[in-house]
Amino acid sequence: MSSENGQGDGGAAGEGAPPEQLALIRESVRQAKTPRAKPRTWRGAALADELPVARVLVDKGVLHLDRYFDYAVPAELDADAQPGVRVRVRFGAGRGRVRDGRREGGGLIDGFLVERLAASDYSGPLAALAQVVSPEPVLSEELLGLARAVADRYAGSLADVLQLAVPPRNARAEQRPSPAPLPPPAAPGAGSWARYERGSAFLDSLASGGAPRAVWNALPGPRWSEELARAVAATLASGRGALVVVPDGRAAARVDAALTAVLGEGRHALLTADAGPEKRYREWLAVRRGSVRAVVGTRAAMFAPVQDLGLVALWDDGDDSHSEQHAPQPHAREVLLLRAAQDGCAFLMGGWSCTVEGAQLVESGWARPLVAAREQVRHSAPLVRTVGDQDLARDEAARAARLPTLAWQAVREGLRHGPVLVQVPRRGYVPRMACAQCRAAARCRHCSGPLEARDQGALWCGWCGREENAWHCPECGSFRLRAQVVGARRTAEELGRAFPAVPVRTSGREQVLDTVPGTPALVVSTPGAEPVAEGGYAAALLLDGWAMLGRPDLRAGEDALRRWIAAAALVRPSGEGGTVVVVAEPTLRPVQALVRWDPVGHAVRELSERAELGFPPVSRMAAVSGTGEAVAAFLGAVELPAEAELLGPVPVPAGPAGRPRRPGAPPPGEEWERALLRVPPGRGAALAAALKSAQAARMARGGEEAVRVRIDPPDIG
Repeated sequence: MSSENGQGDGGAAGEGAPPEQLALIRESVRQAKTPRAKPRTWRGAALADELPVARVLVDKGVLHLDRYFDYAVPAELDADAQPGVRVRVRFGAGRGRVRDGRREGGGLIDGFLVERLAASDYSGPLAALAQVVSPEPVLSEELLGLARAVADRYAGSLADVLQLAVPPRNARAEQRPSPAPLPPPAAPGAGSWARYERGSAFLDSLASGGAPRAVWNALPGPRWSEELARAVAATLASGRGALVVVPDGRAAARVDAALTAVLGEGRHALLTADAGPEKRYREWLAVRRGSVRAVVGTRAAMFAPVQDLGLVALWDDGDDSHSEQHAPQPHAREVLLLRAAQDGCAFLMGGWSCTVEGAQLVESGWARPLVAAREQVRHSAPLVRTVGDQDLARDEAARAARLPTLAWQAVREGLRHGPVLVQVPRRGYVPRMACAQCRAAARCRHCSGPLEARDQGALWCGWCGREENAWHCPECGSFRLRAQVVGARRTAEELGRAFPAVPVRTSGREQVLDTVPGTPALVVSTPGAEPVAEGGYAAALLLDGWAMLGRPDLRAGEDALRRWIAAAALVRPSGEGGTVVVVAEPTLRPVQALVRWDPVGHAVRELSERAELGFPPVSRMAAVSGTGEAVAAFLGAVELPAEAELLGPVPVPAGPAGRPRRPGAPPPGEEWERALLRVPPGRGAALAAALKSAQAARMARGGEEAVRVRIDPPDIG
């Protein structure tokens, strides 16, 4: 007998044992029930009487194993082995490892039980479920369908998507019961939604159980979080659930506070990474169990299992934080669009600015615009003034210092009434240096990397990190340097000398401030890290606009406008003296859109130009990157749709040495190439399927150089 099923050799066990001990052993064996099989193989164990086959999704995350596998269900696991629970199974055993009609061997691996079946369509012997990790069903049919749709859209595996959708298990959180659900609240009043032309009608439709779809251009100011909370409250009043996804924890905290003020305690859950694994899983379980019907959270909350979903809302969809960095790298906007289509629920995408994707949703008729009248926009927005190159050339103060006269005047006047915001596109001291005479970029003598001034008087290479003490320009021989782009710390230092009696605060990567008092102060911030001032900023300076507009990227203008408007929206209205000064060429389209406060018009015009050129979002694109040989072999093997167009391949710039490797960047020392594949509207699913099939075949063969496939790459140059 095998020792695995608990039966041993009686003679061997009793050899040399006293007679009374042998009698005791025989008696205990006669009285024992059928021995329990060990979970390692469940050899000899009886199977479940009904639905003895479990269909399992194994957590392998590789494309050629992106399918379900059948396992036998032991009778002892019958009650707990329900669809949606976490299980552990043996995976990787060959056909030769079969004993007593049961496949054995292989390594233990986690998975999800998808469904129970009466019989398997697999003709060979089945391995048994090794363990039910927890009887808590965490994978619903709706979540599984959403994960499959996301995996197909992004040419990824279902297991990878479920790793993003289902948080890791925490036993203590599972053992705690969730609170009883509260009854639906009363429908809220329109409040500040009345400022928009169709705002009240949108809320009424949500409260009556409708499913309106809108792209919302929010008015400047801090009331956007309250407006989102009222939309959630109207949805809850109809007996349905609501989901709000925001780009970062600061925005989530504002919406969380607004929901508490509108709904009270206990009606919503906050899902952010800052909460910690136990608390976050406990909140997630409360949502899945139906105890809470409203959720606000960051990127991972896009998969939150809200029951009877009635509204999905996304704030600031142009923020990079909405793009997941783990495979298959879905974007929160696309996931929520899939949820709106799958569940037939309402959709709200809002922000102070407007992306090209938002304009496309309106142009196609899928969503309606939710905007305020021009008179209301002018009443709510600050006054925007520009300083261009010609103004700087005529300005003596601008030649002697970084800030032109108009900016100094705006700062001086603003400090009389409150804090002043200064937005600088780069952090650090002086991130980039150039020759003061010929303006040639200052390069390292060892690796040709850009020289930076991290501290006063010290030059360092941004790539290799070497210090440079004796630089001179190889073009003209000059020993003098000037700043190409001045960082936030250097700007704060200059402003501190110019206004010695005024406190200067910085907000950036090292320390991001959430709020600042309404007292006079200078707040220097990098884009996206601007704190909210009590009562709003009296003025704002948007410096070095050319640094954001000059990026070699398709979205440079759109992104610059979004960051400018996000900062300017924190300034008081023009009627209260709020002024914004942007240092950028006033004839450029993004600058003009900022002056007019017309991000929607800018997005519509960008959309029309991209339609003429065949660029996203009008077309669908995919990027294939890797070594030149690997990319060429992959493109030769993939069966692309007939309408697909190949662009490239072109070399991928190497990342700076000594810095963390960005997702998708080549490893240090390797030279990669990237090819872009473009298809017309309606053929994106065919492109993703072809790329996924080719990648799966490549992985199954093994031994070939890996290539990286990404659908909808954020940076296409």
